Amino acid sequence: MQEQFLDLFRFDEDLAFDDLYPRYIKNLSPTHWTPLNIAEKASEFLAEPNARVLDIGSGVGKFCITAGFYNPQTEFYGIEQRQDLFLHAELAKTNINLPNVGFIHGNLTELNFEEYDHFYFFNSFYENLKPENGIDKKVKTSAELYNYYTDFLLKKLDQKPSGTKLVTYHGSKNQIPSSYQLIDNSFHWALKMWMRE
Repeated sequence: MQEQFLDLFRFDEDLAFDDLYPRYIKNLSPTHWTPLNIAEKASEFLAEPNARVLDIGSGVGKFCITAGFYNPQTEFYGIEQRQDLFLHAELAKTNINLPNVGFIHGNLTELNFEEYDHFYFFNSFYENLKPENGIDKKVKTSAELYNYYTDFLLKKLDQKPSGTKLVTYHGSKNQIPSSYQLIDNSFHWALKMWMRE
């Protein structure tokens, strides 16, 4: 399986990577999972030797697995509240055997942010505003939850020390503390790289 995985990265094909998952998971990929080229570029900015990077709303683990493959000196963790997606991420990680990748089943608000150095955020809160575009109906969604999660993340990020890195993909500027400076953007402004001043 790992040899097959290496081939997927050599050809940089999202469809081939997504074959690691069942069809219904694969069908969600174009909308909900980070493309390989985005994950590679984002993780290049976030990676540092012995750093711990957190993917907020990690889904089936595509970002963490890709990032961990390209940056073996950095630890990548994902937090996911849907148990079935967490289990798919765990299975993919087990099959590929990347020791620097880990997944947590739970809610973002239960985490100790002090344990992580840098962050990746593919706007996992958006489904609270547009539940019809969400992954499924297994979690409660509402505009109130969107505001709650956004405020929570703003406060946690603002408490991080100078030099903390953040990458957002299809994020909103109102989710970024004013203490973070935009360092770079690409892919038609969809991918933004930030650093805490």
